[in-house]
Amino acid sequence: MSVYLTNINRPRIVRIQGIREENPTVKTFVFQDKHCADAKPGQFVMVWIPGIDEVPMSLSSMNSDGFSSIAVAEVGEATRALHQGKVGDVLGIRGPYGNGFALASGRVMIVGGGTGLAPLLPLTESLMKLSAKTHFLAGAKTRDELFFLERIKKAVSKVDVTTEDGSYGVKGLVTDLAEKILKKERFNMIYACGPEKMMLRMLLLAERYNTPFQASLERYVRCGIGICGSCCVGEYRVCKDGPVFSDKQLGKARSEFGLFKREADGSRVSF
Repeated sequence: MSVYLTNINRPRIVRIQGIREENPTVKTFVFQDKHCADAKPGQFVMVWIPGIDEVPMSLSSMNSDGFSSIAVAEVGEATRALHQGKVGDVLGIRGPYGNGFALASGRVMIVGGGTGLAPLLPLTESLMKLSAKTHFLAGAKTRDELFFLERIKKAVSKVDVTTEDGSYGVKGLVTDLAEKILKKERFNMIYACGPEKMMLRMLLLAERYNTPFQASLERYVRCGIGICGSCCVGEYRVCKDGPVFSDKQLGKARSEFGLFKREADGSRVSF
């Protein structure tokens, strides 16, 4: 175990093997790394962009042939530099880190919003192997923000899409559609990833309809191994105790979850 931990904590240099444009602001970057290929759905890696910064990224695919990928939205200096990269460029990879999703059987609801779709795809494909009956709800502000839809449709039996402006699928919030479905149907598990206020709403719905719940959180991560404390939510460190949390854990973090996030200096600010 100690050898494995040492290996994943030491940055490995990989080369970008492929780049796909998913939508106007999200690109998928493919690379080959044996540790990432063995990751569990929901785990993340620390990605070093040479000369710029190191940032956390959820793995959006892990394959037995050793190839993995990350889906990256252009939101800051590091991701902007990555978006300007080319096939053959090098990246540094640490990890995979954190706790992934616990796989459930039976009837499953998956709710994703924005770039939160990325860690939900490996989960969806793993559930498919368990023959889980999965209903996937994907939400975005507008059609241009949607991605991975074809991949989702291949992995699940039922897909519904919402956009806030009505440019694709059902007009409205994905949480409103989830509530309508939960009023009529029962599920063995609800999974969610996306904006934290959306996930808080899903937690409350899961509690109302007495359904187990898991969510993958995104917070400000520096070290990735639980030392710096920059990614705290309540009593938990997202990098070490998460990024996937159960409904019981999120209940203990109710004073912050969906309400506050932390800046680089550790100060709390409202969502």
